[in-house]
Amino acid sequence: MTPARSALPLTAALPLLLAMAACGGEQGRSGGERGAGSAPLGFELAFAAAGGVGAGDPAPQTPAPVPLSPEELAARVKAGNIRLIDVRTEAEVAEGTIPGAEHIPLDRFDPARLDLSDGREVVLYCRSGRRSGIAAERLASVTGAPVEHLEGGILAWEAAGMPVAKKP
Repeated sequence: MTPARSALPLTAALPLLLAMAACGGEQGRSGGERGAGSAPLGFELAFAAAGGVGAGDPAPQTPAPVPLSPEELAARVKAGNIRLIDVRTEAEVAEGTIPGAEHIPLDRFDPARLDLSDGREVVLYCRSGRRSGIAAERLASVTGAPVEHLEGGILAWEAAGMPVAKKP
């Protein structure tokens, strides 16, 4: 049997072998009790529940957020057809926003309820890029597609000399 052909049965049998090893413990040495070197009880069940090796297809991964530089975002805003969402708090938004952005604070950002029917691509931003990355991951988990966000947030936007709209 070739190495590639013999590896498949071993991979498929690995969870069973680990379960058997976990069940075996150090019985016979001290009245049938499990020893310190053996796997904890239920190890095989936890291993199987976690998927184990050879348990089938891996779980689907949420696409990673796609960072945009301030210059890239400015070009996208100028070209149009994007929906720019500010996920900062009310107090932060009062200090200024990127012109044309709508405000949905992160604590109220529910991607499942976000109307995406107009065909515009969503771009998110916050103060520094951390919260918009979280919001992008949430939205990507619903849509299955990568979501863009402003790298460095509005701080990077301002540092690049881009316009900020102040509330009167």
